[in-house]
Amino acid sequence: MPSNAARLTNPTLWTLTAGPAPELSGSLPSRCDAVVIGGGFTGLTTALHLARAGRSVTVLEAGQLGAGASGMNAGFVVPNFAKADPATVRQKLPRDTADTLLSLVGTGADEVFRTIVEEQISCDAAQTGWLQPAYGGAMAEILRQRARDWTELGRPVEFLDANAIQSETGMEIYSGGLIDYSGGTIHPLNYLYGLARAVIRRGGTIRENSAVEHVKQHGGTWRVSLAGHEIETDVVILATNAFTDGIAARMGRTGVPLKVYQVATKPIDAETVARIAPNRRPVGDTRSNLFTYRLDRDNRLISGGMAVNPIGAFERIGRAVVDRLTSELRLPRRPGVEIVWTGTAIMTPDFLPRLYRFGDGFFGGIGCNGRGIAMTAQLGRILAKLALGEPVDSLPIPLQSSRPLPFHRLTPVVASLALAHARFEDWRTGRR
Repeated sequence: MPSNAARLTNPTLWTLTAGPAPELSGSLPSRCDAVVIGGGFTGLTTALHLARAGRSVTVLEAGQLGAGASGMNAGFVVPNFAKADPATVRQKLPRDTADTLLSLVGTGADEVFRTIVEEQISCDAAQTGWLQPAYGGAMAEILRQRARDWTELGRPVEFLDANAIQSETGMEIYSGGLIDYSGGTIHPLNYLYGLARAVIRRGGTIRENSAVEHVKQHGGTWRVSLAGHEIETDVVILATNAFTDGIAARMGRTGVPLKVYQVATKPIDAETVARIAPNRRPVGDTRSNLFTYRLDRDNRLISGGMAVNPIGAFERIGRAVVDRLTSELRLPRRPGVEIVWTGTAIMTPDFLPRLYRFGDGFFGGIGCNGRGIAMTAQLGRILAKLALGEPVDSLPIPLQSSRPLPFHRLTPVVASLALAHARFEDWRTGRR
């Protein structure tokens, strides 16, 4: 079997350090209970829940497992919203619906780590907690209230003062911060491979390099067509995230794609690890130009960033991210770059997850908004409930029709301008 780095055209730290990919064998059926389009976290989690319920399920992946966002992220397991807090969600939704959604999102990390234990997935899982340091006094007060709101919802969230955050990170620039003890980190590609093996163990079929060409309704069933084959099914689940080719365009064009670069350094020394991550907790602060870092099992630092100008970005971002890590964390020496890779995240206009109905028995889910691992665990579970015919009014995320964003092709330009503005705002906050 070829190495993971050879299998995937975009090598990452995870392809270099993952175990072997799962064996995908068996012929495609002519009929099954459910077809899942997309073999990332959302699609495989949906398929796993369906297989656990005794349904015959087929997963069709246009590329290879891990070639999309599920294999390209940094492995942070964060159970909250990137750009919304409980108060914001309650403003946008009726109180009961909002609290149900908040409960769903808040338990996302627990769902991930529970699945890892239940399916015995070896993926460097570490539920050590997640830190969100506050940049500036005003943001510290916002996080203090956010911690109260999550605590009232029964989540293990606490506000830490500036001294406690300094002890956790070795950084003196923060005014306090939030810790969610249910968060943590994983090796995302090994987690994805583990989900795939769990689906296969329960009789599910997974096929790579199987781009769906058409999905058409025929009487009371659906016909899913791909090169040289057609599958009849009762339910279709679209789990293609930010992709916009072919059938994936129905969902991918409803959000703003963000090209995110991830950088892994060479391993750092144990003394520095003890200073900047004594409890090995992943960090993501509140600056508009987000500063994040975590450690992998070999003490490589992993961080990321975006590029205002994509030309030559790989080399430039690699240097810039390592320079920032060295400066912010006051590293005793500049670590070398192990590898730089990139993937595409997607943001919904309101920063909340979306569930779409494309027809009777044809559903899709999207909208992790930078919280892909924890959110996909819950999206997959909810999509499985839809596929199993559970009442729609019991869902924490209302179903809606998909509508592509106007001028979707221009959204990368808008994202670049927003990044430039974010860096300016962080500079102004720092001066104050």
